Amino acid sequence: MKQTFEVVNVKCGGCANTLKTKLLEEFGEVEVNLEVEPRQITLEIEESQVPALRQALKSLGYPYE
Repeated sequence: MKQTFEVVNVKCGGCANTLKTKLLEEFGEVEVNLEVEPRQITLEIEESQVPALRQALKSLGYPYE
């Protein structure tokens, strides 16, 4: 199911690229919206994967609210 999460500390295209690259293998394609504040990421994710996503984002320095 496609879900959107608000993520903090994402400032620029470099941050967005880091998210896309680091999350690709485990979670697949990630869309990053730099047009809104707080920034948003959207991806296809099962509810059971959300805790792993939360941990991955936190370890990258981009926790979600």
